[in-house]
Amino acid sequence: MDASHIRNFCIIAHIDHGKSTLADRLLQITGTVSEREMTEQVLDSMDLERERGVTIKASAVRMTYERNGAAYELNLIDTPGHVDFSYEVSRALQACEGAVLVVDCTQGIEAQTLANLYLALEQDLEIIPVLNKIDLPAARPDEVSEEVAELLGVDVNDILRVSAKTGAGVPEVLEAIVARVPPPSGRLDAPLRALIFDSHYDMYKGVIAYVRVVDGSVDSQTPLRLMVTDTRLDPVEIGIFAPEMSPTGALEAGEVGYVATGLKTVRECRVGDTLTAARAGAEYPLPGYQQAKPMVFASFYPVEGEDYENLRDALEKLQLNDAALVYEPETSQALNFGFRCGFLGLFHMEIVQERLEREYDLDIIATAPSVEYEVVLRSGETITIDRPSDLPEEDLIAEVREPWMRLQTFVPNSFIGPVMELVKRKHGEYVDTQYIDTSRVMLDCRMPLAEMIVDFYDRLKSITRGYASLDYQFDGYQPGKMVKLDVLVNKQPVDALAMIVHEDDAYHKGQKLVSKLKRLIPRQLFEVPIQAAVGKRVISRANVKALRKDVLAKCYGGDVTRKRKLLEKQKKGKKRLKMIGNVEVPQEAFMALLQLDEDD
Repeated sequence: MDASHIRNFCIIAHIDHGKSTLADRLLQITGTVSEREMTEQVLDSMDLERERGVTIKASAVRMTYERNGAAYELNLIDTPGHVDFSYEVSRALQACEGAVLVVDCTQGIEAQTLANLYLALEQDLEIIPVLNKIDLPAARPDEVSEEVAELLGVDVNDILRVSAKTGAGVPEVLEAIVARVPPPSGRLDAPLRALIFDSHYDMYKGVIAYVRVVDGSVDSQTPLRLMVTDTRLDPVEIGIFAPEMSPTGALEAGEVGYVATGLKTVRECRVGDTLTAARAGAEYPLPGYQQAKPMVFASFYPVEGEDYENLRDALEKLQLNDAALVYEPETSQALNFGFRCGFLGLFHMEIVQERLEREYDLDIIATAPSVEYEVVLRSGETITIDRPSDLPEEDLIAEVREPWMRLQTFVPNSFIGPVMELVKRKHGEYVDTQYIDTSRVMLDCRMPLAEMIVDFYDRLKSITRGYASLDYQFDGYQPGKMVKLDVLVNKQPVDALAMIVHEDDAYHKGQKLVSKLKRLIPRQLFEVPIQAAVGKRVISRANVKALRKDVLAKCYGGDVTRKRKLLEKQKKGKKRLKMIGNVEVPQEAFMALLQLDEDD
């Protein structure tokens, strides 16, 4: 198709503002999906996306739109709204020339609306502002239009008002996309350069690369080369998303589609790489993506030891369409062989764990999440650690630096006090307050990431009755008084239960953890001591009482020395059993680490 009739755009918004519903209406109006095939959230194909009502993966689809007798090719890339997946959004934006910014007119501008908008402006995209949910009784279209107009510096009349649910105003969105989004600027006669913005694994066709062709054209007869990894391949199939994969045999400059590479491993086909012809290809690759930096680390262990290889394969396949996931093998005394994995946030970790359990039928134990610390040793050397067991001895450490985040929290005025209190309790710092309108403010704060990852978001939502919205970015490392809290079960340290905590919190966290473990660890035939220790100091202890067998049952009456002899024999047996006995630590014990703050 003539490049001047191609429009590549994405839909960006805060979570739950109606991106996927608007995408459904666009597919319906353009006839891309028939009424019979129409379901809610067509592009959210994962069960997990439908259940949680969030988009996790960016997905692409081609639509054909007739306008004044001319056919236009519209390539839509639907993006996630959750803060943990903003990396997915930034990748999708590089494949587009325009962005439809959706704002819920009952809620107004929220944290991720701003974050995603700034990402789009950095890429110099044409922004089409759209107010959604105008059919709801609580809608405030006039007020929110003013907010959006002020934010973007546009005329209030340029803001479209729609109801993605009923379809009202959606045809105007299509008109605006054709009229306002510029056509792609690539050259058809230049050597092929196609940007890989996503990928997934297919058992029969190998790695499927989602591409945006920037220059030149590609067909299934052309041998190809990946410019960064220098991997050569013959394409198995080339096509477009409509919304299922439909082979077309070729793609030209400006088009979005897929190339089935036939490659079997993830490492050969990286997201952000440039695809070119193997012979007479392009000289320079396209600017790719900054590598996503994992912020939260946790270990995954198979419950059954023989599932270790299956877990390795599953992680490799997941990493293929989730470039932000990193992992490496590790061993633990308590849990044997597993993998240390890095994630963008706690929600990302939950999603990966659930996908492993559902899509790959694995039963896994996850340890408590941790963050990456910088440790300055007395020798002057600086090391980074992401697991508590790697923290050196206290006398070798000069200082421990922890990662801090910059938070932008949008809340109604009436909740400023409780939010500030929560931030303070989590060792955070207040920076600034900005009034958005008469009823809402943006609180700018800083906070250690370790305090944020476990339950900060849930607490924020509960104290603000669900009205708060949150965005955060990495702000740098800062020294803190950090100590390693060890847990000993039957005098043996359980490395998977160790954690790095603030010195001030060590005592009450140790006490709480010991009390929880006392309830969770099953009773043995011998007494099991559970201890929490910082360095050489034990700061809390509890005993799991022994199960008692009544060895005196057969003694009725008679000499008391006979009873004493039997009790003495039992005591010796228990002592010997305690020396060689093994205490199984159940999965619930590892989950207890996540719920330590819940009873505050």
